[in-house]
Amino acid sequence: MLKMRLSGLSQQDVADSLGTTRSNISILEKRAHQNIARAKRTLQQWMMLRAPISLQARAGTDVFELPKMIFAAADEKQMRLPVTSLDIVVQLRRKAPRYFNKRSLEIDAWIFVTEEGEVLVEGTEEV
Repeated sequence: MLKMRLSGLSQQDVADSLGTTRSNISILEKRAHQNIARAKRTLQQWMMLRAPISLQARAGTDVFELPKMIFAAADEKQMRLPVTSLDIVVQLRRKAPRYFNKRSLEIDAWIFVTEEGEVLVEGTEEV
């Protein structure tokens, strides 16, 4: 059903094709999107649990200080991350834009980094 919707068919077209109602397709589509979002959150939590680098950054920390903190944590674990400081800043700003106000972290946050250099961020309070 989602493939059909992504290919451009309307809910009514999908319903007609599957022999059901548009309302039923709407409900199924909403549930499918909810399940996908839940699965993404679960996958992110799993990656955070397995990330070898985790550190807490306090509100007010400059975004350009975070790579130094991350590389220091990697050094402590004798790891070499395959990313640059700029890569880290870009990932932080893309993955958690609401946690930053200009260059500063707005809230306390946990930062996790995988061996592949993927950065994951989890705020400790709502923004």
